[in-house]
Amino acid sequence: GPRGVDKMLVDSLGDIVITNDGATILKEIDVQHPAAKMIVEVAKSQDSEVGDGTTSSVVLAGELLKQAETLLDQNIHPTVITNGYRMASQKALEILPQIAKKVTKNDTETLKKIAMTAMTGKNIGPDRDYFADLVVRAVLTVASETNGKLKVDVDNVKVEKKPGGGVKDTQLIDGIVLDKEKVHPRMPKVVKGAKIALLNEGLEVKKTEISAKIQIEDPTKIHEFLAEEENQLKEMVEKIKASGANVVFAQKGIDDL
Repeated sequence: GPRGVDKMLVDSLGDIVITNDGATILKEIDVQHPAAKMIVEVAKSQDSEVGDGTTSSVVLAGELLKQAETLLDQNIHPTVITNGYRMASQKALEILPQIAKKVTKNDTETLKKIAMTAMTGKNIGPDRDYFADLVVRAVLTVASETNGKLKVDVDNVKVEKKPGGGVKDTQLIDGIVLDKEKVHPRMPKVVKGAKIALLNEGLEVKKTEISAKIQIEDPTKIHEFLAEEENQLKEMVEKIKASGANVVFAQKGIDDL
């Protein structure tokens, strides 16, 4: 706001943030007053727990404080005010489940509407339908059902950003994206029915932890030294080959040999 338009925030370092998301705006503002800091925490909590409604929660909290000030001016004790708010909170928690609408995972249309509502103000614009469908499919892919309740760990959805292209180039990949290059151009781009080996180490001769030098006086020994390194690498490769793996992902380096 106001009127749903975006705000441009410029910090002391000159970094620019353009948003109309309440939580983002409050995170960027340098708040000093203790009460104001509590309001910022309300927005952060709302954002982490629900992912939407941050502005509404801040406006509601601000109005509650405003009304509390009016009651204080009438010499009503703060304890009485807080007890009243606590009773109102309990009553709200009783009423909300009664007026809430149950949405199942099969009701994709309602789920899309919920997603579009949450996307309001996120600079999605006319592509909300496209992204809502994308988000719902992503969430349902990683969702798990326990005792009749649907649980979603959003950490199982990875958002990978790439420069260039339009917003509609965004796609959902049902799998794992490894943003790495092949170590050799002759390696295939596609392997069907792959048997994958994941290595916590590298396919290379281990370096010593201490700095060391080897002095070779006989030139013929150089060949033997290099041949020994090659043999160590061949042993590693043979073990992988014996396992039946035809695709290898190594956490560390792979020797050019």
